[in-house]
Amino acid sequence: MRPEKKLPKDYRPTEDEPFMNERQRAYFRDKLEDWREEILRSTKETLEHLQNESEQHADIADRASSESERAFELRARDRQRKLIAKIDAALERIEDGTYGYCEETGEPISLKRLDARPIATLSVEAQERHERRERVYRDE
Repeated sequence: MRPEKKLPKDYRPTEDEPFMNERQRAYFRDKLEDWREEILRSTKETLEHLQNESEQHADIADRASSESERAFELRARDRQRKLIAKIDAALERIEDGTYGYCEETGEPISLKRLDARPIATLSVEAQERHERRERVYRDE
């Protein structure tokens, strides 16, 4: 159980305050921890559902449908596992003081981008360059 949040519920980071000050770090830490807890809660529900669904189906179509749903849920769970690793990495960056700064340029990532994607490690510009390079290599 984590201690009560010190931030007002309506607090949103703004460009008017120093970048990644204590309040902003607390805001993003809370946001990431809440997201992580929600994913873990959802994963637990998925596992319980999969365990309850393990009964045999007499009809081959029902069995195929059930197997297809199971495969889909397992793929989604794998994506969630990878997302939790990214959330944990972002929480570590908050602790070591590198959160919010572009891995490529060292420049601050916009607060708008971090609010929308708190696990972002690249600024919008660096992300666009990265995606352009990926397209070029993929097309070759």
